[in-house]
Amino acid sequence: MSKILIVDDDPKITTLLERFLSASGYEVTALNDSSKTMQTARQMRPALFILDIMMPPPDGFTLCRMLREDAEFTRTPILIITAMDRSNSRAATLGANDYLSKPFDLDELRSRIDTLLEGAA
Repeated sequence: MSKILIVDDDPKITTLLERFLSASGYEVTALNDSSKTMQTARQMRPALFILDIMMPPPDGFTLCRMLREDAEFTRTPILIITAMDRSNSRAATLGANDYLSKPFDLDELRSRIDTLLEGAA
């Protein structure tokens, strides 16, 4: 069972994603406080990160950079999910593996996650 760490400051989003992905067979941890991301990541060692962009500091771009600079997570897939327009190129520049715009289809999300995890195996 693959571990996924979701970081989004909106509890409604994290609850939805946590329920959906848990029902899809993933072991999910959700955070609404982005400042706890690195500590939680080191404890759980996720196979995939799902990050929102627009959050109180550190925002998703900063988290993406921090994860890529940490030797433990340089190759861990990162999926950015955000309502922010035109974030795709910046997300890729910072090392995210994929990008999904809000609102998104849950089946599309699961498909992207499966693809990222298969590519990381």
